[in-house]
Amino acid sequence: MSIIEDFNQVLTKSEHRMIAQLTTPRKIQDFLDGLPYSVESIYRCPLRVLREHTAHCFDGALFGASALRLLGYPPLVLNMPAIVEDDDHLLALYKRDGHWGALAKSNFVGLRFREPIYRTLRELAMSYFEQFYSVEGKKTLRSYTVPLNLKAFDKLNWMTSDEPLKRIGDRLDGIRKVPLLTRRMIVGLSLVDERSYRAGLVGSNRAGLFQPHNRTTRKSEKF
Repeated sequence: MSIIEDFNQVLTKSEHRMIAQLTTPRKIQDFLDGLPYSVESIYRCPLRVLREHTAHCFDGALFGASALRLLGYPPLVLNMPAIVEDDDHLLALYKRDGHWGALAKSNFVGLRFREPIYRTLRELAMSYFEQFYSVEGKKTLRSYTVPLNLKAFDKLNWMTSDEPLKRIGDRLDGIRKVPLLTRRMIVGLSLVDERSYRAGLVGSNRAGLFQPHNRTTRKSEKF
């Protein structure tokens, strides 16, 4: 039995109805946007996200990848590492007509959905740069990883079990990273302006914002 068959088999009737409504990447993103943002430093598999109706960045990206998979896309994720004063951010990737798009769960307005209009992964990652900032207003995005195909974790039942999720996180930590900025660029960066700062945090769960002096969460969760 395939992992998709396993996933479908454990769904309740109401869960089947919810999944059946997620017929496009945009609708998957809308579902993610409707979930309360989790501030717990635990991982939830896609099935658990569906049942508990909550998620943070990591959970949301895996749910997005699984929902995209049900539509025929490969289950790809891409991590965007930040400096140590901030969290990384995880995306679920999809490609249409040769162009990349993304889904994401985020506490920041500008770090979520991307239309499939980006020719390269670098273009896609750079589209997040100006909105990717810390509570101190620093622009913190520094690199992106090559895509990780979650099919490699199918034997561990990552769509229905929490157990393999730490292994996925560890793999993302070790995967090859592509730098976005030179040292000279980094030195010259300005702080995000106040208006953009406030706009990016509209509707955010303040309890989930990364605090550099009190780091208790993994860096693969952009709170």
